[in-house]
Amino acid sequence: MKELINLVNEHLDKYLPINYPEDIFKAMKYTLMLPGKRLRPVMCLETARILGADIKKLLPAACALEMLHVQSLIHDDLPCMDNDDFRRGKPSNHKVFGEANAVLAGDALLTFAPQLIIEKSTELTETQVLRIVHEYTKFAGAYGLIAGQVVDIESEGGKLVKSAEETLDFIHLNKTAVLFRLAVRMGAIGAGADDKTIEKFDNFAKKFGLAFQIYDDIMDEISSFEELGKTIGKDKNSGKLTYVSLYGLDSAKEKFDCLINECYDIIEEYNSPIFKEILDKLKSRIDN
Repeated sequence: MKELINLVNEHLDKYLPINYPEDIFKAMKYTLMLPGKRLRPVMCLETARILGADIKKLLPAACALEMLHVQSLIHDDLPCMDNDDFRRGKPSNHKVFGEANAVLAGDALLTFAPQLIIEKSTELTETQVLRIVHEYTKFAGAYGLIAGQVVDIESEGGKLVKSAEETLDFIHLNKTAVLFRLAVRMGAIGAGADDKTIEKFDNFAKKFGLAFQIYDDIMDEISSFEELGKTIGKDKNSGKLTYVSLYGLDSAKEKFDCLINECYDIIEEYNSPIFKEILDKLKSRIDN
């Protein structure tokens, strides 16, 4: 997994040089290159690998996905959103570059990512590139990531159109799981997988995404700033709807274990050490 992370970091740095006007490129690159787990691009590349593709073909798509993820983090930290001063142990983008440049840096990453896929995916067919870009725009927009963010903001103010349970699942299927779904779908499309295989990986990613969000909610309760690199307890203090606030810590852990075990079952046939490592790490941190 470290090798894949290093490969992603190397290409992120290469794909995004500092150009004029320097302020915007520095703002884009600042959060993008902060040390991170790179889970989404790694999952994209590993899906492609276990389905028989050369991962180098998917590097532009994997890096574009990380740019989309980082865009969501930059915007999520803004005062008008979650108002967080830290990200990955460092000051948030808007604390370093100002709110205006942080907004624009997020916008720039959002639009640069599909440009990167189109220009650099030279070893994929035109049909694969078109389908991957379509998936990107669908999952990044009002039918995916943005929908989850909007309902998350609304729920914080107690504005629930659906039940608390339905609202919580909607938020995290769209705000969290959607990028893991996009990761495996990109990888599978790049590997030339059939629709049945794509949907199997999509189902895995949905369950993993929900498990990952429950993990994040639990860690917000039991972890520290030093461990997570971001402000702890903000969700609880702001009255945000989370799995822990709705179900309690013990029930949240039970739900997490159930979803993680289902993920193990789905991915077992592919003999993937990378996916197993990812699942093992999450499980061990909750179990401890």
